[in-house]
Amino acid sequence: MATLQSNFLGIKSPNPFWLASAPPTDKEYNVRRAFEAGWGGVVWKTLGSEGPPIVNVNGPRYGAIWGADRRLLGLNNIELITDRPLEINLREIKAVKRDYPDRAVVASLMVPCEEGAWKTILPLVEETEADGVELNFGCPHGMAERGMGSAVGQVPEYVEMVTRWVKETTRMPCIVKLTPNISDICQPAHAALKGGADAVSLINTITSVTGVDLDLMAPTPTIDGKGTHGGYCGPAVKPIALNMVAQIARNPITCDIPISGIGGVTDWRDAAEFMALGAGNVQVCTAAMTYGFKIVQEMISGLSEWMDEKQYTSIDQFIGGAVPNVTDWQYLNLNHVTKARINQDDCIKCGRCYAACEDTSHQAISMTPDRILRSKTMNALPVTSALMSAR
Repeated sequence: MATLQSNFLGIKSPNPFWLASAPPTDKEYNVRRAFEAGWGGVVWKTLGSEGPPIVNVNGPRYGAIWGADRRLLGLNNIELITDRPLEINLREIKAVKRDYPDRAVVASLMVPCEEGAWKTILPLVEETEADGVELNFGCPHGMAERGMGSAVGQVPEYVEMVTRWVKETTRMPCIVKLTPNISDICQPAHAALKGGADAVSLINTITSVTGVDLDLMAPTPTIDGKGTHGGYCGPAVKPIALNMVAQIARNPITCDIPISGIGGVTDWRDAAEFMALGAGNVQVCTAAMTYGFKIVQEMISGLSEWMDEKQYTSIDQFIGGAVPNVTDWQYLNLNHVTKARINQDDCIKCGRCYAACEDTSHQAISMTPDRILRSKTMNALPVTSALMSAR
């Protein structure tokens, strides 16, 4: 039987599924319910310093992108870090860790880019007996305008500097959360490594505007007639996140740094894909917000059954397994040919594969007047594997 036990930076948890720093982890009530549902760990919603209070908007904080079947594809959020007092959060973290010693509890932190601010908050977090800290260098809205969040994460020198302050001050493992709003994700990852980080987590949210209210002529979500850019997350960002995780995992300079994978993890397969590309565990937010905390039970059972099928007895046996097969385009086999094969039993005669191939590809599929699809086997040119089965 497979075991899902995870040991990330020496932080042990019964499974590799952690809740990310976000609304689901902003208070003791939520975290206790999450642990009872089966989550292996949480990253507590980002704490700030004891300076001016954080004030979130009272109106809608989320914009959504929906698929044709009304499934949620992505969320845009304009929520800031926790607006609850620091002392209350710290007290609740300590109580939760005391009652759930086998679960991972990591505190996400974001304070001004000043050495004194970081060295003030870290001892307070240590007193809670949290398992580690995650430095939020990714928030693209609100906090970035105040010189924090992605304003730090987009400057490798700042990433290295702040990480070094943290490592000089605390015994706790330090995870640096990276912003995807940058041209080369390996640069801040390398900076974190130089600063002494124990791991990186990625991706944080992507700067975005998800829509415009054409009656109000303002971006959504709309607050009193105005809108702003926010952070995009959910299933739609998974391909971007997988690519960035793979970039770090296969870069000779950063390949040895542990990775916590974030970005659109909705089921066990998503988690397994992140881990195959080098992530030691995964963090989840949007799926929990969409389906509730018990979604983790399906993730646990699904991953366990797949591991049994593949005869993996621990998650360490497949972490990074796909990394050697990620390569640059120039090294792909240009002599490899894939041709269209029509499965007539599956075909519903919608004609979409024919239209796509006829109008924008290599005319490798023909369609009879009664909408029977055929592969032009005599002169078929290479086509995408997406056309292997017409449905």
